[in-house]
Amino acid sequence: EAIPLDILHEDADIIVIDKPAGMVVHPAPGNQTGTLVNALIHHCGEGLTGIGGVRRPGIVHRLDKETSGVMVAAKTGRAHASLAAQFADHGRNGALERTYLALVWGRFDRASGVIESHLGRSSANRLKRAVVSPSAPDARLAITHYRVLRRFGEDGEGRARLSLVECRLETGRTHQIRVHMAH
Repeated sequence: EAIPLDILHEDADIIVIDKPAGMVVHPAPGNQTGTLVNALIHHCGEGLTGIGGVRRPGIVHRLDKETSGVMVAAKTGRAHASLAAQFADHGRNGALERTYLALVWGRFDRASGVIESHLGRSSANRLKRAVVSPSAPDARLAITHYRVLRRFGEDGEGRARLSLVECRLETGRTHQIRVHMAH
């Protein structure tokens, strides 16, 4: 689909896009059109040399539909393998670093810290993710390093109503930032 893209960088191997909020990354039931993948296939055309023998962009990370941010996609199999390895390593042994900014309701007791917990399906709502016991059947360790950058709307007792928080992920779990910030 001919969908306008905010391209931050493009070369023969990769394309870096500023994904707007409201755009789904992959086509899926209920979201077959208007996706980032559809836009990339149209934009790159024959520049996509194939990932696994199929002409498609190599998406190695995702952002939720309502989340804006920078996304990188591979245009070649070689670039896809390299990016996939870097994202799988979560920046532990290489130069890749994923940093997110989040507006979070409420106040943090500390200006920075690490949230380390296991995430899995919520027992209250099976469609949501939650902090779960390490013994839960689908429990997966999630680690988020956070730093409060700014507090907004402080009340008379110095409690912020909203905080701008920088989150650096050591793991990449579904809805990790949202669940850790709520926790």
